[in-house]
Amino acid sequence: MAVHVKRAYEAPSAEDGVRVLTERLWPRGISKERLAVDAWLREIAPSPELRRWYNHEPEKWDEFQQRYRRELQGPRQQELLAELVEKAASGALTLVYGSRDTGRNSTVILAEVIRERIARKDR
Repeated sequence: MAVHVKRAYEAPSAEDGVRVLTERLWPRGISKERLAVDAWLREIAPSPELRRWYNHEPEKWDEFQQRYRRELQGPRQQELLAELVEKAASGALTLVYGSRDTGRNSTVILAEVIRERIARKDR
């Protein structure tokens, strides 16, 4: 059971397992073949309003994390989270994102939430 995050511009590998794009927008300049994702879950990404508010401004990171975690409490997001936890339970799961910032993006938060759910499930 492994949850990885990988930038869309990195080459896919066999260790990735199931690859899921977790962005509302398709990464620029990448074909479907090159991205090689098994699913695209647009609805799990932050809302357009939250994305615009954050605007990848590092000083907003802490607040962005809190706001995005609140959005993940929505009914549809909870369904999608359950799907992702199930995928992770059956093997490697790689969440694919397009952001240039590898440490401060919504997919990093999403991976943390999935890992937290798996840890609670395993207790």
